[in-house]
Amino acid sequence: MDQVTVITGAADGLGKAFATRFSGAGYRVMIADINDDAGEALATELRASNTRVEYRHCDVTKKAEVEALVSDTLERFGAVDVLVNNAVPPAALSPLEQKSDEEFQRQLDGGFFAARWAMNAAFHAMKERGFGRIINLCSLNGVNAHPQTADYNVAKEALRALTRSAAREWAPYGITVNAICPGAVTAAFRAMQEFAPRMAERVNKQIPMGYMGDPYEDISGVALFLASTEARYMTGNTLYVDGGGHINGINWASLFD
Repeated sequence: MDQVTVITGAADGLGKAFATRFSGAGYRVMIADINDDAGEALATELRASNTRVEYRHCDVTKKAEVEALVSDTLERFGAVDVLVNNAVPPAALSPLEQKSDEEFQRQLDGGFFAARWAMNAAFHAMKERGFGRIINLCSLNGVNAHPQTADYNVAKEALRALTRSAAREWAPYGITVNAICPGAVTAAFRAMQEFAPRMAERVNKQIPMGYMGDPYEDISGVALFLASTEARYMTGNTLYVDGGGHINGINWASLFD
């Protein structure tokens, strides 16, 4: 496998699962994160079976760093075939009327503009090769308007709109653009489990399949499929990989009662 994958926010959680899955499938992988220790450790781990794995520091809230990530990948590997926009800044829980403009801007920078910057930076190389796979990580928080995270919700829904627009405009160049809305045990979910075990239990009870997904076992394979030639006729889609949680929507408001 000579194809190159760039994954942001790849040092932990979903990003780590994606990096592990793509590396295991033989892709050349550029791991990007702001946690250098965890990112380097993952790259070292994956190099045991795939020597074509690199790590690069990248703060996705900074345009110059995102553009440098893509240009550096092109310089090192000669291509960017798959772009997984996974990184997003953490969002504090607070009511909409208490959210500051700075909180909204930070989420838009890291959750929306970061993907736009990376997509634009990779576009010409993908267009030239006549092949590209862009996978944007979105969220059911925005789809179902979960309370207390309005800034995050807005950024993720903006990213879904960008996904569809890019899919429409870039389809003639062999570039597909899709979104995944995952339901997965991430660092944030683990923190909730520790802080409020009963709340985590109530979340799981609302998921038809009865549990929150494992990033590697339940989510990463879907990203690998979207990156493949088998998914060449899919673009502009949102895939809900959440054990059925989206069907009726998890009632997050009730969890705060």
